[in-house]
Amino acid sequence: MSADAPPPALDDETVAFAGRLFQYARMGHAAELAELFGQGLPANIRNDKGDSLLMLAAYNGQAETARVILEAGGDPELANDRGQTPLAGAAFKGDIAIATLLLLHGAAVDGTGDGSRTALMTAAMFDRTEIVALLLAHGADPGRRDAAGQSAADMAQAMGAQNTPAQLANARRPGV
Repeated sequence: MSADAPPPALDDETVAFAGRLFQYARMGHAAELAELFGQGLPANIRNDKGDSLLMLAAYNGQAETARVILEAGGDPELANDRGQTPLAGAAFKGDIAIATLLLLHGAAVDGTGDGSRTALMTAAMFDRTEIVALLLAHGADPGRRDAAGQSAADMAQAMGAQNTPAQLANARRPGV
């Protein structure tokens, strides 16, 4: 097989199975996924958008399913094709339980999938004060800037967030 050859086409049964896996993550079917992990299913498989099972569970508020995926070896830093990490997904949704779970399983508090927006920036933009407090308590850097030079507070102000700009202004930078 040459390096330029397209990958082999998947049969309908395989495509349907893959679709079920990602639906299990979205819908919180933790027991079904745990059984499949026990049979050797890799925890870090991704769909056509680069979303991992963990990203889908985190984004859809499925804490028990996220825990099962993490315990099966799911990578809390595995970003999708848009550079979003599971922690950023939890921050966007304002899901404190999943954000805490991800941090406890090694998610980098200032991690970015593509080097740009951190979970703190995302939480601040959408006025997720509980998430901002959690991330700051875990050492997130409120002074960090993205590639365009914008901080979390800058982004929050640009989005019209009501509470997080002041919350960030009162935060201490790590090591200061």
